Amino acid sequence: MISTIWRDRPWVRDAATAALVLAAELLGFPYTGLDVRVVSIAVASAGLMLLRRRQPIVVAGLVGVLYLVGTLPFPYDAPVSAMLIALYTVGRHTPAPASIVTAALAVAGGWVVHNMPAAIAGGSPAMILPLALAPALPVAAGYIVRLQAELSHRREVQIAENAVRAERRRIARELHDVIAHHVSVVGLYMGVARRTIPTDPERARLALLTGENTARQAMTEMRRLLDVLRTDGEPIENQAGVGVARLPALIEESGNATLEASGEAVELPTTVDHAVYRIVQEALTNTRKHADGARARVRLAYLPDLVEVEINDDGRPRPGVVRPGLGLAGMAERVSLCGGEMRAGPAHEGGFTVHARIPLPEKT
Repeated sequence: MISTIWRDRPWVRDAATAALVLAAELLGFPYTGLDVRVVSIAVASAGLMLLRRRQPIVVAGLVGVLYLVGTLPFPYDAPVSAMLIALYTVGRHTPAPASIVTAALAVAGGWVVHNMPAAIAGGSPAMILPLALAPALPVAAGYIVRLQAELSHRREVQIAENAVRAERRRIARELHDVIAHHVSVVGLYMGVARRTIPTDPERARLALLTGENTARQAMTEMRRLLDVLRTDGEPIENQAGVGVARLPALIEESGNATLEASGEAVELPTTVDHAVYRIVQEALTNTRKHADGARARVRLAYLPDLVEVEINDDGRPRPGVVRPGLGLAGMAERVSLCGGEMRAGPAHEGGFTVHARIPLPEKT
């Protein structure tokens, strides 16, 4: 729960950072004891940490001013911890050009404030160069962390997109294999009938009959194929157990879930009926796989022009990185084929949520 709050509520992290800066500046410094100047700089630096994500460059500039005030004149009371965090935030939350400019200004400011020319006169270049470039290090660290997070997000998105593309290729391949042959045969016999009507009506009639039978067979196989695709390869005879009407039995079988239905129930199109059932089934399966022992709540709502289904669980994910699998991609594909939209991810209050909204055809 604590990790979820820390991840999903940035203001909690900012408040903790502000408290850390305040403690560091009041306890770690100053050298001359607490006075109005020291406390004012510490409180102002900590307060700016609450704004660092929204205005990272502005906060870095203001902390730099406080740093200058704390450095000059002597004694030294500069907010070092706030300066480091502000520079890190610039690298973490701003584009590369802004990060580079900020790092350059920080290096130049440090050069002037710490009297680098005098230090150069009395020291070796091997000692002076790291000291001069030190202000750029927090910016670089923040930028590296940002790049790692972006790459990780891109990998997850790529995995999900690849799963959807693979499913679409499978559907396209199956449709082609089953339908293309029959359609080509129908076209062939229609051509024969067209050419032979004037000279051989009986042959034309037989060609049309063959084309009609072939078209009927194509429709039968297409319906069978679509049923199989909608049920991930289950036999057609199992369709009687798939649909919203069987949700109570599915919930009871799960042993750790409840069902809440609202609105006036209506007869759903077959594709929507099967999609709702499969979404609930897959979500409950994921709960058992990834959050063992968690309780789930299934909410089904009939609205005037759509049906809405939401599955929430209160479990904590198992340790380790969980990669998006084919289950979520399959659910998203089902909803997309029905013209709806779906979102899935960790909930703010903990657990995992799957939410889908599928439009219903207008009543005639």
